[in-house]
Amino acid sequence: MKELYHPSLFPLAEGINSEDYVIATYLVAGGAQADLVAKSAALAIEQSSGSWFAVPGETEEVRARSSAKIIGIYSVPNYELIAQLPKDQPRYFILRCAFPWINFYDNIPLMLSSVIGNISSMPNLKLVDLEFPASFLKQFKGPKFGIEGLRKLMNIPKRPIVNNMIKPCTGITPAEGAELFYNAAVGGTDWIKDDELIAGSPAFSPLEERVKAYMAAARRADQEKGEMTLYTVNITDEIVRLKDNAYRAIEAGANAIMVNVFGVGYSGLRLLAEDPQINVPICVHTCYGGAQTVAPNQGMSTEVAQKLIRLCGGDMSLNVAPSAKFNALKEKFVRTWQVGYSKMHHIKQTFTHIGGGVTPGMVPYLMENLGSDIIIGVGAGIHGHPQGPKAGAIAFRQSIDAVMNGIDITEAAQKQPELAGALKTWGVYGVDDYDKLYDIES
Repeated sequence: MKELYHPSLFPLAEGINSEDYVIATYLVAGGAQADLVAKSAALAIEQSSGSWFAVPGETEEVRARSSAKIIGIYSVPNYELIAQLPKDQPRYFILRCAFPWINFYDNIPLMLSSVIGNISSMPNLKLVDLEFPASFLKQFKGPKFGIEGLRKLMNIPKRPIVNNMIKPCTGITPAEGAELFYNAAVGGTDWIKDDELIAGSPAFSPLEERVKAYMAAARRADQEKGEMTLYTVNITDEIVRLKDNAYRAIEAGANAIMVNVFGVGYSGLRLLAEDPQINVPICVHTCYGGAQTVAPNQGMSTEVAQKLIRLCGGDMSLNVAPSAKFNALKEKFVRTWQVGYSKMHHIKQTFTHIGGGVTPGMVPYLMENLGSDIIIGVGAGIHGHPQGPKAGAIAFRQSIDAVMNGIDITEAAQKQPELAGALKTWGVYGVDDYDKLYDIES
C-alpha cells in the first residue's frame, strides 16, 4: 500500500473524537494531474508529526498521537472521470484537516505555526476556516465586555454606536486633537478613537498628555450632550511596552484602549484582554491584516482572523465597509460580522466596527443588512462635513434615527440641515454614484 494512502491518515470525520481536534479548512490548487490524496496527506504530515521524507523517529505511536488527519478532500468542480479533468489549468479542491490540539494546547503562535506554518509558502493554498471544539475554547476568556457589556457601559440599549477616528491621522498635538475630539463628541459621537497611525507615546503626542487632554474634552462634551463618550487610546507599541502603556493610559483616565492587532499579534491582544488590571474595553484595529487575508489563493481568510480576534479578547473589531475605498465583497463583509456575532460557546460576542469611507448616506444600507448591533466607524465623514465635525456627528445621528423610525433619509434631510449637507456632499449609497467618492483606480 502506498504510504500516503494509509487509512490512518484519512479517518472519517465520524471516526475521530472531535473534542481532541482543531479542524482547518483550506482552499488548495494543484496541477491538472495532481494526486490530491497524496498531496493532502503530505500537507498534513508536514504540519504535524513528520516531514517531506520519512524519518525513523516518526513511529506509529507518535503518528497516532500527533499527526494531523485528513477528514475531507473535495474537488471543485467535483470531477468523477479522467476525461473531465482540465488540461491547461489548475485543479482546485477543499481540504479539511484535523489537528490534535494537544500539539499546541492554548499556544496561539504554535497553533498558527501548525495550521498555516511552512505550507503558507506554498503557492495556491489559503486557510479559509478554523473550527474549535468546546474543550479547546475553555482555555480562553475572550472579550471582557462584548456587545452586551459595551451597550450597558455606554447606556445605548438598541441603536448602532457611532464611532469617529480623529483626522488628521497623525502629527497633531494633544491640544489640537482634543479640540477635534470635543467637536465630534458634542455632536453625538458615542466613541472616539485614535487613528491607527498614532499610537503609544510619540514625541509630538505623549501618551498621558493625550489621554488627559482627550478625556477632558470628553467630559466637557458629555456635560453638554448628556451622554457618555468612550475614548480608545491607541497603545500599540513594542510588546515589552504594551502592558505598561495600558496601565499608564488607564491611570491617566482612559475609559478604553485600542491595539493594532496584526502589528502586535493575537497573543499581544490576549495579553491585554486576560489581564485583570486592564478592566476597560479593547478596540481592535485590523490595519496590515490585508497582507494576510486579501490574496484570493494565499494566506488566511478574514473570517479566520476575526475568529482569532474574538478568541483572544477583542471587544470591538474593525470590518471594512463594502465601499470603493476598500471595495470589500458583500459576502465577506457579512460573514465577518457573523463570525463576531454568532454563538461561540462561552466566548462573548465581538462588536463589529464598520469603517472605511462611511458617510451618513451609507447608514440605511448597513442597517438594512446587519441590523442595529453594529458600530458605524467614521473619519472624514465627520471631520470633512461642510459645516464642521459637530454637524458631521449630528448628521450620523439623524441618519440613524431616521432608519430606526422607518423614515427615508432623503425625506428626513428636508428638515435637518446637517443631514442634508452630508447627502449633498457624498450622496446615498446604492442610489448616487457613491463609489466614485473613493475611486483611486482611475
